[in-house]
Amino acid sequence: MATSLNGKRVAILVTDGFEQVEMTGPKDALEQAGVQVDILSAESGTVKGWNHDKPADDFPVTNTFQAVSVDQYDAVLLPGGVQNSDTIRIDQDAQHLVKTAASAGKPIAVICHGSWLLISAGLVNGKTMTSYKTVKDDLVNAGVNWVDQEVVKDGNLISSRQPDDVPAFSQALIDALAA
Repeated sequence: MATSLNGKRVAILVTDGFEQVEMTGPKDALEQAGVQVDILSAESGTVKGWNHDKPADDFPVTNTFQAVSVDQYDAVLLPGGVQNSDTIRIDQDAQHLVKTAASAGKPIAVICHGSWLLISAGLVNGKTMTSYKTVKDDLVNAGVNWVDQEVVKDGNLISSRQPDDVPAFSQALIDALAA
């Protein structure tokens, strides 16, 4: 399986304040499966992860939201983290990327608070999803059938709740890329 996804590319969309394990866990799993993973952000340079409410590590940005086309990628990954999710949800370039990915039927994997971007982009109405418990009302108000499960797949959309779900979340994205 280590090379079964060679040639596949995944874009991780983040800004400062993402929940670090929700990015590094899936990123490591994808890379072990042979996937090229790019970290995209609003600005070039680095982005800072967080471990819950404490600043953590810096990660190099591969490219900016504005400089890429979703056509370059096979899937999009949206980690959570309150600060990241609140900032990225109003970024028009990030919204454009997820809208284009959704229109193309590409897998969009979202965990924790990451679904705020999808809400702001108008992509969740009528979907069945999960999220961190504090995001439930936002998703329900946006027209989502919210369920409390480790991983939920609805069409091209894969959602998970929290860091404890990262292994199952990562596997669901790998499975979607392999399909």
